[in-house]
Amino acid sequence: MKRVFIFVAMFLLAGMSFAAEVSKHLTDDQLDYAEIVNSIDSVGAPYIKGDYAVFTAEHNFRHIGIAFDFEEYKTIHSFQIKKFMDMEYKESGSLCFFIMKLPKNVLALNYRLVIDGLWTVDPYNPDSIYNRDANLTLSHLDASRYIPPVTEKHDDGLVHFVYRGKTGEQVRVGGNFTNWDSWIYRMTEVSPGLYEFALPLPPGKYEYAFYTGITSFPDKGNPERCYTEEGKIASLLIVD
Repeated sequence: MKRVFIFVAMFLLAGMSFAAEVSKHLTDDQLDYAEIVNSIDSVGAPYIKGDYAVFTAEHNFRHIGIAFDFEEYKTIHSFQIKKFMDMEYKESGSLCFFIMKLPKNVLALNYRLVIDGLWTVDPYNPDSIYNRDANLTLSHLDASRYIPPVTEKHDDGLVHFVYRGKTGEQVRVGGNFTNWDSWIYRMTEVSPGLYEFALPLPPGKYEYAFYTGITSFPDKGNPERCYTEEGKIASLLIVD
């Protein structure tokens, strides 16, 4: 019995180590998505979790899809199946789900489900609106949320570089637009731990990095990466 206990403990520890090792190679988006999938345990009304919209449905149909107004209903996204297992690893139930990463400027979702080829409202969403132009009732989900600032071009025509860190840091920005001289532009702490610097940049492709002291690092808020001529990892920004 003691040997069995030791074996099980070693097996569990090995599994935890493997999971931790795998998580190192996943992006923040992949980790967030996996966490949301794990948290789904029943069918219910759609909801917002962070930057994601979560939809669920009963697993009683051959196919369930969803189409959104901001995509002009041109794309039908398929639901996935989540199966639940009991202690003997036998299937004890299942449901369908769809998780959407919310586009930054989308603060409300109007949508229709496509269940086995038939368009319909979401039976688990009590909120709906009527579209007079299309003469349709649409399911509605409020997606309003706090959207943290990121490095991007604003309506004022300037590219606003954004860095989040500790308060009181001396942060600079440099890139191919400064010939990688990092001592020209110093960022301003506009609120505790939030630093910004605005710069007029014409349309083009820009490589840049943030600096504290002599240490450079890419922009965590920008997932696009590139390598400098020196082989360092930097951020990539395309300005239209």
